[in-house]
Amino acid sequence: MGRMLDDQGLDLLFREARSHSAWLDKPVSDDTLRQLYDLLKWGPTSSNSSPARFVFLRSREAKERLRPALAAGNLAKTMAAPVTVIIAYDLKFYEKLPKLFPHNPRMRALYADAPELIETTAQRNSSLQGAYLIIAARSLGLDCRPMSGFDNAKVDEEFFGSAKQCEGCDQEFFPEGHVKSNFLCNLGYGDPAALHPRLPRLSFTEACSLL
Repeated sequence: MGRMLDDQGLDLLFREARSHSAWLDKPVSDDTLRQLYDLLKWGPTSSNSSPARFVFLRSREAKERLRPALAAGNLAKTMAAPVTVIIAYDLKFYEKLPKLFPHNPRMRALYADAPELIETTAQRNSSLQGAYLIIAARSLGLDCRPMSGFDNAKVDEEFFGSAKQCEGCDQEFFPEGHVKSNFLCNLGYGDPAALHPRLPRLSFTEACSLL
């Protein structure tokens, strides 16, 4: 396409972006969360499979359901965050392929008959989509704190193990047992006064090879 972000955009997304643990008392609107998804959904996935499913925990009641699954080191920062996202993956993502990949009707059957391929594809591509969520959030002025310190089994049982959480919901919900948690990400407006000095990163020569 020939277009590039300027230095201000690169700073926003990468060079000056930080992972926050303390948050300003500023809510994240539902409209912002919808904008966030409407950006991240355009990131590429294998066969356009889009296996990630996102649960936005905004209320105190929703956060309390998450509390028992959190590692001690992630408890305070998560309960204080305006929003915590459960980035999960649907093991029946292939049921959406006739809509998402219509030019190849055989693609659904390819996945449906290959449970190992389903698991690998769902985990890998939901991780990609979680990364797109972070970039999209930063582009909208939000700060993030991705986390893996939690009990996946407890999260899956509480949020994906029954239909009880769908009472009164106004959208298609996740089928019981088909969705598994991948990782968590806190969203909000971080308090820069609480940041520690930035940690180093590996250099190009430490992390990369040119062949």
